[in-house]
Amino acid sequence: MIGVVFLGPPGAGKGTQAQILEQKYGARQISTGDILRRHRQAGTALGKEAQAYMDRGDLVPDDVIIKMFEAELGDGTKGFILDGFPRTVPQAQALDALLARLHLPLTAVLLFKTERPELIKRLTARWTNPRTGRVYNEISDPPKVRGICDDDGGELVQRPDDRPETVTKRLDVYEAQTAPLIDYYKRSGLLVPIDAMQPVEDVRKQIVAALGSSVAS
Repeated sequence: MIGVVFLGPPGAGKGTQAQILEQKYGARQISTGDILRRHRQAGTALGKEAQAYMDRGDLVPDDVIIKMFEAELGDGTKGFILDGFPRTVPQAQALDALLARLHLPLTAVLLFKTERPELIKRLTARWTNPRTGRVYNEISDPPKVRGICDDDGGELVQRPDDRPETVTKRLDVYEAQTAPLIDYYKRSGLLVPIDAMQPVEDVRKQIVAALGSSVAS
């Protein structure tokens, strides 16, 4: 069984690697956004509580998020990959306490190391067809004609989240939040740096090597 936390900025490839581990080793990818959506859609007590905060424009408190993670992790999971949580030291401390209660090990905290200019390039390369929702990437999956959808010949747009000024702010927030978290996990001996600028398969090999005997080959 593996228990892994992924740390890394948007665009670092965490989601891709989480899916690989999930499919290959049976570990479950769990993200804050996913569990919030599930609880809200199911109308659970926790979902309603979280929705009330969100309706007021407030952040969902850590204790509500931790309760949601407890429900996810306490169901006999064979392994987990946490993507996007924890984001702060208090969240990390609450997660440590939760895992101790559930007798679940934390195998490693993988830090996806990247270069900021490359991240900005990756994140601002997304263009969307607003009529169908199809997404293109100028680097990895470009349209045949720049700015034009292959399917309907209509104009592609860049969503606000993918614009350079928004991407820069997202990276600034990540760096401010994560620096203390890196120190926290470094002191615990669990932090393992991963060169996330390498090709997908090379990143996967680094992860498997970092997890060692916790992951069957």
